[in-house]
Amino acid sequence: MTRAEIGGIAVDQTLPGLLDDAAANWPDRVFLHMDGESTTFSDFRKQVACLASGLADRGVGPDSRLSVLMRNSKACVLTWFAANWLGAAWVPINTEWRGRGLENAVRLAAPTLLIADADLYAPLAAAFDGEPPVPVCTAPMGAGASGTAADLSALIHREPTAPVAQESPRTAGMLYTSGTTGRSKACAVSHRYFVSQAAIAVRDFGLRRSDVLYCPFPLFHADATALTVVPALLMGATAAIGRRFSASRFWDEVRATGATVFDFMGATLSILHKAERRADDADNPARLAWGVPVPEWVGEFEQRFGLTVLELYGSVEANIPVTQKFDAPRVPGSCGTPTPEFDIRVADANGDPVPPGVVGELLVRPRIPGTILDGYFGDAEATAKAFSHLWFHSGDLVKADEADNIFFVGRGKDAIRRRGENISALEVEEGVEAHPDVLECAAVGVPSDLTEEEVKVFVVKRPGSPLDAESIWTHCAATMARFQVPRYISFVDSLPKTPTGKVSKLRLMEMMADAPTWDREQVVSSETDEPLPAGRTTCGRHAHATLPDRRRSTHE
Repeated sequence: MTRAEIGGIAVDQTLPGLLDDAAANWPDRVFLHMDGESTTFSDFRKQVACLASGLADRGVGPDSRLSVLMRNSKACVLTWFAANWLGAAWVPINTEWRGRGLENAVRLAAPTLLIADADLYAPLAAAFDGEPPVPVCTAPMGAGASGTAADLSALIHREPTAPVAQESPRTAGMLYTSGTTGRSKACAVSHRYFVSQAAIAVRDFGLRRSDVLYCPFPLFHADATALTVVPALLMGATAAIGRRFSASRFWDEVRATGATVFDFMGATLSILHKAERRADDADNPARLAWGVPVPEWVGEFEQRFGLTVLELYGSVEANIPVTQKFDAPRVPGSCGTPTPEFDIRVADANGDPVPPGVVGELLVRPRIPGTILDGYFGDAEATAKAFSHLWFHSGDLVKADEADNIFFVGRGKDAIRRRGENISALEVEEGVEAHPDVLECAAVGVPSDLTEEEVKVFVVKRPGSPLDAESIWTHCAATMARFQVPRYISFVDSLPKTPTGKVSKLRLMEMMADAPTWDREQVVSSETDEPLPAGRTTCGRHAHATLPDRRRSTHE
């Protein structure tokens, strides 16, 4: 494989190799800050080697897979590097998944071992109506798990093991898509994938060794891994990973960790912007924030908090082929220009390029092999379709101007974007239709006052059923990921279909614009005697309006 560099950083290196170099070059610098604990590069390397020794005893080794169902913790980061230390692929699973979605993720990966937070063992077992079909160890968090699961702490040996000799083409991880064209798929990605994203971020965002990179989003997202932990590894900087995003704690955590750079996604920037103004808003160490979407009021946000905001386009499959460079002026509405490591084409339905200003599908082709996904694990058909005519087809609609500025227009995929999560409409529909009194269902995204979308479902009852919206919501809350549970529910007599029998969601939105709609948030507000926030309603066109143009959130 041809050696390559991005911004002076060699992208042929493996993550264990980078950790070895970092521990040798900056042994006493803080690499990872989590839960108030700071871990140096040297200490982190030792802990990885000791955990790897125990994982090897459980059969984890070259070309095997280690699945994890873990919330953000140092233990989770250790499992990632320990798996790669042994030449295995690290497979993080969305901790919100339940039922069929969780079952599919585990069966698809068929891991040698699965590590789960102790309190997540019960939903893991429930997804299989009993005991999981793979060996399980539980992470030392909270109460112990039932069943045959062992404790992760028992795998941390005193005697470390040496890293397995390997080259960067080896699969480093499998990152699940959100399932925007059906069930979630697992993207097989190489060490080059992680290192190249980090190198692009270092160069295009102007990151520095003195930076503390703060990310409050899950480690099963590329934002926390490829774009936070790995850049710190490359530069000798510090990665500060929060447990989860909290508007009330966000700036306190930024100050406590000394964060100079943070990322945002979905509604988080809007939530921070809508918070009550404080005299010390600008009294924080942050100098830079990157993410999407970037709204029109971004200049006011920058001035209020004393920092610079940058935008990009990315997906779990395609790396970050479009970025707004830190030293270039902002073009309103644009997510940036193509990075030199990728060829970009805005194409029509035949894959042919369209002129500037014309909307088309974004196609991506890497100039450096291994910098986008290698393929969808266990799904050769989907892989071949995605790479038709030697271009990766993103399914996203964009347009470009004469200066190669890229403007995100919308998604060609059947997905709903809610509070930083891409949600498969199919998986929502399957979850609702699992209710015995639901005949069929269609899920759509409708506008949210926090930007992005809320989940709305149109439900056809079984004839004669007394089913009500509250019962559907209770069923969904018990069987689906929290972000998948619909806020809006409407009952309809039938769903409009295409000639091939598929639900026509465009016709559905037009025909049912005035259908009565149950709103979960209004129910909660009425139960607590709190007024419904301005702009929210339980029926009418608010929940069916034409969606505004939205720019893509980073990484599915």
